[in-house]
Amino acid sequence: MLQKCEGIVIRTNDYGETNKIVTLYTRELGKVGVMARGAKKPNSRLTASTQLFTYGYFLFQKSTGLGGLQQGETIASMRGIREDIFLTAYASYMAELLDKSTEQNDPNPFLFELFSQSLKLLNEGVDPDVLLHIFEMKMLNVLGLYPQLDSCVNCGSRDGTFHFSIRENGFLCHRCFEMDPYRLKISQGTAKLLRLFYYFDLERLGQVSLKPETKAELKMVIHTYYSEYSGLFLKSKRFLDQMDALRGKLSD
Repeated sequence: MLQKCEGIVIRTNDYGETNKIVTLYTRELGKVGVMARGAKKPNSRLTASTQLFTYGYFLFQKSTGLGGLQQGETIASMRGIREDIFLTAYASYMAELLDKSTEQNDPNPFLFELFSQSLKLLNEGVDPDVLLHIFEMKMLNVLGLYPQLDSCVNCGSRDGTFHFSIRENGFLCHRCFEMDPYRLKISQGTAKLLRLFYYFDLERLGQVSLKPETKAELKMVIHTYYSEYSGLFLKSKRFLDQMDALRGKLSD
């Protein structure tokens, strides 16, 4: 049976000399794997549409295993991302996080929108750190993780100074700090952003400008939380950290 889906290429693997196995994240079916025969040949009609991060319509033979890709029609090539090694690092991490957090053929239109919007904004030059941290916060529920970010995990208070407790899985207010001596001390601006990124609709994102120290705090909390709870080990995370370090040296 032929199936037409709106999708994004999140992973490609070479298969033989001329073929590619392409993993798509689609609006209609979630994650699917397809065989793109001849896609590595320079004159193949599938070459352009099977590039990493390409957003388009894909027609493929649906099957229990790998479907066969018949046709690809590009809507957006995301070339701006692929031609920038730093943006490639961010997009690769998002794609791998999506890939490792989802099962085959498990549709989630919200996730499709989140990922396609994130790539679109990344391609348009929106701050990649902001986009990445929003994406990471939104993916927590997909992984079955629900930090408490709207009040203190201990007393339920919504006002005061908040720090983040990995152990208690959420915010602790200043009245309850002694519950966790290892809590992560963060500014109240960072606390507000963690809450905002978790609940926020990405479509309403305007131009956001964050100070380097705020970005550093966000990264510390999110990445400590992921390494404690997610069980994920992503190769692309190491690549992104290397690119970050390189960018830091270049800007010094």
